[in-house]
Amino acid sequence: MGLNRFDLALIAVYLLGITLFGLRFRKRQRSLRDYFLAGRDIPWWAIALSIVAAETSTLTIISVPGLAYDSNFTFLQLVMGYLVGRVIISFVLLPQYFRGELYTAYQLIERRFGQRLRALTAGLFLITRASAEGVRVFAVAIVIGIALGPMLGGFEEFGRDVVSIGIVTLLTLVYTFEGGMTAVVWTDVVQLFIYIGGTLVGFFTLLHLVPGGWNTIHASAESAGKFRVFDFSPDFYRTYTFWSGVIGGAFLTTASHGTDQLIVQRLLAARNEAQSKLALLSSGVAVLFQFWLFLMIGAMLWVFYRLSPPATPFDKTDRIFPTFIVSHMPHGVSGLLIAAILAAAMSNLSAALNALSSTTMVDFYLRSRSATPEARRVLLSRLATIFWGFVLFALAIVSRRGGKVVELGLSIASVAYGALLGVFLLGVLTRRANERGSMIGMAVGFLANLYIWQGGAVLHWLQGATGLPFAALALSRPIPFTWYVLIGSVITFVIGYSSSLLLSAHSNATHDPIN
Repeated sequence: MGLNRFDLALIAVYLLGITLFGLRFRKRQRSLRDYFLAGRDIPWWAIALSIVAAETSTLTIISVPGLAYDSNFTFLQLVMGYLVGRVIISFVLLPQYFRGELYTAYQLIERRFGQRLRALTAGLFLITRASAEGVRVFAVAIVIGIALGPMLGGFEEFGRDVVSIGIVTLLTLVYTFEGGMTAVVWTDVVQLFIYIGGTLVGFFTLLHLVPGGWNTIHASAESAGKFRVFDFSPDFYRTYTFWSGVIGGAFLTTASHGTDQLIVQRLLAARNEAQSKLALLSSGVAVLFQFWLFLMIGAMLWVFYRLSPPATPFDKTDRIFPTFIVSHMPHGVSGLLIAAILAAAMSNLSAALNALSSTTMVDFYLRSRSATPEARRVLLSRLATIFWGFVLFALAIVSRRGGKVVELGLSIASVAYGALLGVFLLGVLTRRANERGSMIGMAVGFLANLYIWQGGAVLHWLQGATGLPFAALALSRPIPFTWYVLIGSVITFVIGYSSSLLLSAHSNATHDPIN
């Protein structure tokens, strides 16, 4: 069926409207505290919704339904681990963040260890967050390419990707540049309601399109095992089991929400520690419902396409939901749903831009230029936002080739999260860890995760290039990304603590342990 002019008008109105809404907050940015922490005057419920929106991207909306279409609901075990991780953060890390006036997570590392380790952790965040965000932004191209493919027929696939990614990046950059964290949070709230509302419209539309409605969907999906949530298999190499989900998911969220500036910045914007905890814990309940909804859409799509097979089999599950929207949704509804998916993309992108800009300014530039006037700080922060906008645009283009985008994005982030979490735990849980030992542990933990993730591919390439038996050093079976953070944090902690004890005679004694 495709999109018509009314659908395109809805998408255009949304893009213009959300940009203008974000620009409403530009006059409130008088200081760095306003620009990066929204003056610490955001209510807890808005922060909770902003956290949900920040961890939801286009790849979540299009790829998670594909997981259920391809398998079942076992992904929810990972989401259960997300809830456990939030509880750990609330009691272990949040109290430390509210001791003093912090703008970034990595200022806590300097207070405990020193400037070198702060720079290392902040630098690792910048590299990995930008890389993972590039994959997320690229997911926009999948949606726009399917939605506007007929109208962009004169463009090659690469040209369509550049145009679609460029439009969303530019519009998001405009209001993030002007409105700072205040604009980011409040546009997040609006965009969350848009994409959840749009997904619910898709849910009820599928109920209408499948003959027999819910009874047919439930019977078919249930008999095929689509609603299976728990897998207690002890197989370490399975991606979604109860153990990898709850344990691995807890470590993943403790790292992503406790050490990643993308989320920590929102927690620091709360009025006090109690409201920050409330926002974090309540966001977990919302995330559980959200992922259940996305997985349900995938199961419903499986039933729909089983009854009405597509003309051409899908080459990637990430394309199933966008294709259904464009091909089978009524006009107006399809435009609304495409706008909803773009809402998630812009929400996540604005969060990343502000987080990357804050870390660049606070953890690097201002360390050596603390006397910079406040007005100039805000100006430079906006320029840093522009810089990261161009970087993410370029990385999104580079990320055009890959597997399931949601797993690729999580894998990239998880490689660094293990090392970051290990360092934070060394600072919070120990008194004898020092900067040099922690840096050694962090390097070993990061390299270990990098080897687990891509070591096999590199070793096989080396063997092909040199003829030497490098491939014999590769892992016999790939380890799922759900274990990356646990493995990396344990290695970082053990090596970091052991190295600190061995180097204790040379440790930096000028920094007090966190307590």
